[in-house]
Amino acid sequence: MARWEGNARGRLEQAALDLFTEQGYDRTTVAQIARRANLTERSFYRWFSDKREVLFGDDELVSRFTAEIAAVPAGTGALPTLLAAFASAPEVFRPREFLRERAAVVAANPPLRERELIKATNLSAALVSALADRGCDPQTARLATDVGLAVLRLASARWVVEENADFRRLLAEGAAEVLAIASDVGGG
Repeated sequence: MARWEGNARGRLEQAALDLFTEQGYDRTTVAQIARRANLTERSFYRWFSDKREVLFGDDELVSRFTAEIAAVPAGTGALPTLLAAFASAPEVFRPREFLRERAAVVAANPPLRERELIKATNLSAALVSALADRGCDPQTARLATDVGLAVLRLASARWVVEENADFRRLLAEGAAEVLAIASDVGGG
């Protein structure tokens, strides 16, 4: 095995994605993923607990968001704090083509959809906690996180398909859409 090759984690992620696409999630083994990445199974398990985890490198995103939340000036509202933190997402996102292929593989495989829901729940809990650490009351933190994550999902989906999209602009547009919907409460 060529141990001097860099980016073992990225190679494992790409190998898994390629194999899941080529032969299906259920028919792909950890050994095959490791071989495709020119690594050992032991190397795989240094990075990931199981093959479902290989497409969910979200720990970096959670760490980034919580650090960015802590850096927002005191006195900033909960939702603007989250949107400021979310603006840093493209710095840790995988390449667009990878994300497009990943979305198709996840959508086609129930174990991966389940893992995606678990990761989303964990991200939500981390964001609520980070807002609470700033002194935000629990109910506001939860509501702002739910709204913020809706905006983030919308902006991320658009960012993946719009090659030169400005992520901050997409976040602002998504937030404006949410505000427009919220202002129409009771209007029909």
